[in-house]
Amino acid sequence: MRLVWPYILGPICHLRQKTIDLLLSYPTEEGSHHTQLALQQNGFLQALMHGSEGAIDGSNLPHSYVSLPLENVQEISQKLRERIETELGKRVSVAIVDTDKTYSLKGFHFTPRSNPLKGIHSLEGVLAYVAGRSLKLKKRATPLAVAGPQITIEEALEIARISNRTRGTGAGRTVWDMAKTFNVNLTDVTWKMLDSVKHRLIVIIRPKAQMTQ
Repeated sequence: MRLVWPYILGPICHLRQKTIDLLLSYPTEEGSHHTQLALQQNGFLQALMHGSEGAIDGSNLPHSYVSLPLENVQEISQKLRERIETELGKRVSVAIVDTDKTYSLKGFHFTPRSNPLKGIHSLEGVLAYVAGRSLKLKKRATPLAVAGPQITIEEALEIARISNRTRGTGAGRTVWDMAKTFNVNLTDVTWKMLDSVKHRLIVIIRPKAQMTQ
């Protein structure tokens, strides 16, 4: 993290200088625990990522807590859809989206993240990230599951892009941004601090009405 990413992969991936500076001061103790978790959960290529290793996320969580990726995502999205229809009488589609990026090269879509929506290829961790970033490919948030009428991969990616932009970043896009927001050390963010920040976890998207003559 302190050598290969700042000096080799960072420039290749066109990382911002701010990100490179943060990687140069990557915390060794907390970082080693995080990498060990990524190794245990997702394997070597995912653990080599400089952030969101194996979809493990520490942003908008206190102390040194992290969230692990959901399992049975398609089943969860279907249950949510059924519950909304039962409780509210509304027929909706439910999409579960991850901020990890999907890169697109013409009609081929790939992501570093494991288990994306069918039709998006998982190239496992650092390899997909370096390829997508170095080639400056179009990137959007990654849809993981969609429950409802069938839609195309392109439509799912656009829904992911719009919802990701609308949700915002809460206390910060990264754990460093989050710590800077509250002016504390990386592991000193508390639940109380996070409660003071607006964070939209759910977004309702409606298609534009078709124009008719």
